[in-house]
Amino acid sequence: MMQKALIFWGGWEGHTPNACATVVKSMLEADGMSVEVENSTAPLASRVLQDYALIVPILTQGEIEKDALAALIGAVDGGVGLAGFHGGMGDAFRTEVDYQFMVGGQWVAHPGNIIDYRVNIADTNDPIVAGISDFPYRSEQYYMHVDPSNQVLATTTFSGEHAACTKNVVMPVVWKRQFGKGRVFYSSLGHQASEFNVPEMKSILQRGMRWAARLSRVRTH
Repeated sequence: MMQKALIFWGGWEGHTPNACATVVKSMLEADGMSVEVENSTAPLASRVLQDYALIVPILTQGEIEKDALAALIGAVDGGVGLAGFHGGMGDAFRTEVDYQFMVGGQWVAHPGNIIDYRVNIADTNDPIVAGISDFPYRSEQYYMHVDPSNQVLATTTFSGEHAACTKNVVMPVVWKRQFGKGRVFYSSLGHQASEFNVPEMKSILQRGMRWAARLSRVRTH
């Protein structure tokens, strides 16, 4: 039976959420999933979320209805996978601490805005990042408040050039975690849809979504 995924998008247009949703949909379909895309959080409250293997939020600085948030948290707690990237998941609902508790982190700053930095693989034995070497990246370098229980798969080190207080801070970039019975995956990479052209960024996200959705195996190609 084909597994189902739900993408909901919206929020700040600077993150090109519609274009990102289109790319993510094609990635999930390439893995054999049936994908539904919604430009609203409303379906979270009106659908049986337990029917989905994966939910992908792509909605920066948005708001969410209380019943929709409760349904989303309940679904993940019950075993539905949650996966996403950058502000679309890590800065989706700033006032909702229960959502942040589930995700395992929240964006707070990106000193210098678009800059060159380096992503360092932290757990080379994990299938999500296996075979991927440290790589240069040009985007917003996310400074986040993060849950210490996260299993960190990649990090970045701040130089302090753009904010002295961040000098030598090692910040998680990619993590995975359990939330109840559900699997949660997050990557801070992916400011706009054009960043899917970076092979490492796309591969890490695709593998992370596979893991969260409990697809048969996390392919490393």
